[in-house]
Amino acid sequence: MAEAIQKKLQSEVEKYKLMQKDVSKSMSARQKLEAQVTENNIVKEELDLLDSSNTVYKLIGPVLVKQDLDEAKATVAKRLEYINGEIQRYETLLKDMEKKSEQHREVLSSLQQEYQRAQGRAVGKV
Repeated sequence: MAEAIQKKLQSEVEKYKLMQKDVSKSMSARQKLEAQVTENNIVKEELDLLDSSNTVYKLIGPVLVKQDLDEAKATVAKRLEYINGEIQRYETLLKDMEKKSEQHREVLSSLQQEYQRAQGRAVGKV
């Protein structure tokens, strides 16, 4: 009896560890997106300081190509919109993972208690 509970407990612990790895990966990806938002906001602020007489260049591979100011602003705005959407997606994903993680912790706790009771019964029989 105790061995079966122990195996199930070990299996659940492995699942929990995998879930925590996924949470960690998602947090890391979200942090990268936050850095990109900050970077793009700085670019947007710099572009807002320019007027139509200024020249804007875009790096494509190893070459700088002239770009229209309005086009550059639109590109940065779309990029910010996309990144913010991804951040929202990760927020939702992390909340969902946190709920699942909490449920997993409860399952682990009950299995641990069940295992300890089973061990106590086994000791009482000996």
